[in-house]
Amino acid sequence: MARRHRLIKTSREAVWTVLADGTRYAEWVVGTAASKPVRGRWPEVDSAIEYQVRLGPVLLTNQTIVRRCEEGTVLELEAHAGFLGTARIAVELRPWGTYCLAIVDEHPLQGAGSLMHNVGVETLIQIRHRAMLARLAKVCEADAYADGEPGRRAAQSTAQGTVGLRQPGGGHA
Repeated sequence: MARRHRLIKTSREAVWTVLADGTRYAEWVVGTAASKPVRGRWPEVDSAIEYQVRLGPVLLTNQTIVRRCEEGTVLELEAHAGFLGTARIAVELRPWGTYCLAIVDEHPLQGAGSLMHNVGVETLIQIRHRAMLARLAKVCEADAYADGEPGRRAAQSTAQGTVGLRQPGGGHA
């Protein structure tokens, strides 16, 4: 089971705001090109978003479904990945002083991904989680900085090159 954490230098509420917006999924989930809600009100249980993965000229479309939601603290998802099957992805948010400790836990549920699950695959998931949490932190911290969240300006002054402005379509400058 791949489990990884990261301290995000903004409030838990600010991080939850990003997680609770299904249109922003592609901003922080590695490998995802676009996302949009397709069923229910994200992130309510059984709501779903459709996301796209681009592999060169090929565009794959899949869905992620909310299986558990404790507003502001826990979001558990079932991600469908075509022939690879499905995976459970849980994101837990804990207050850590004025910041947020984000913990991601993922494991395959069914399909080829669960049959091929081994130490090598676990290592790849860990690498993906490191990148995913870095992207989530960048998005959340940039939003907090843009919103003038108290205490953020001093921390950001040493990291000016890492903060970008959200561009139309969800990208960052």
